[in-house]
Amino acid sequence: MARAQGARAQMALAFETVYGTPPAGGFTKMPFASTTLGAEQPLLNSELLGYGRDPLAPIKDAVTADGDVVVPLDAEAFGFWLKAAFGAPSTSGTGPWTHEFQSGSWTLPSLSIETGMPEVPRYAMYSGCVLDQLSWQMQRSGLLTGTARLVAQGETVGTSSSAGTPAALELKRFGHFNGSITRNGTALGNVVSADITYANNLDRIETIRSDGRIDGADPSIAALTGSIEVRFADQTLVTQAINGEACEMEFAYVLPSGESFTFTVHAVYLPRPRIEISGPQGVQVTFDWQAARDSVVGRMCTATLVNDMETY
Repeated sequence: MARAQGARAQMALAFETVYGTPPAGGFTKMPFASTTLGAEQPLLNSELLGYGRDPLAPIKDAVTADGDVVVPLDAEAFGFWLKAAFGAPSTSGTGPWTHEFQSGSWTLPSLSIETGMPEVPRYAMYSGCVLDQLSWQMQRSGLLTGTARLVAQGETVGTSSSAGTPAALELKRFGHFNGSITRNGTALGNVVSADITYANNLDRIETIRSDGRIDGADPSIAALTGSIEVRFADQTLVTQAINGEACEMEFAYVLPSGESFTFTVHAVYLPRPRIEISGPQGVQVTFDWQAARDSVVGRMCTATLVNDMETY
């Protein structure tokens, strides 16, 4: 008897034309490290009396379908998650192509994502997936991955794949070694680690339906937050925090072959931190920053991906 193994799991993704309706084709095989994407339907205990001490049968509650997907930051596949987070990019060039994703769109695309365990077999299609949050961490070493948090409409389970033969991508993965951080165009030194989180803050449309599913997920006011941990070497960041000024920060990765990913936050505000001396080691300070719309650029952030894919 075959048993499910994560090593054989697979994932395919495609953007939907109609929300909640999986497309007939156009799926792409996606690299991923793990996923909690799934649907659950809790049971409600009966509150009725008069039938003795033993309870009556429970009834089903509404269906909730959501979860996280941990993915690598790479030159091609990560663009699908950026499109889900920000909407379709503006593409230029003749190869390599430059894809520019901008924050602020009121309309986000929905996706259909299929996860498969062929040895069972079990293929789960999650339709109406909208990206709620995208986050990743920068540090000196380790594997570079990001987390995409999704809100889905529902789950359909079958014994065969509905994604057909998904297109395969060439995996060109970024590493922490390829990363850099700049502040107002100048390299920001003494950074130990950094966290970046972009959230669409989705509002689930929970209307009354016979199938218990949601009607959609609309984006509300977006949020871009994070933290940077630095070795305390000068007063530059502290002075900015005290003055209440904004700066532009750029988090970038560049491969030797030319592919790159640049995430530019146009207006970063820093809080005044507590500076502690906890021992004889170096003093480290953490700034939990927040981003806002820049009045000159007209948006909060821009994600630029340069690769060999012509379109997303």
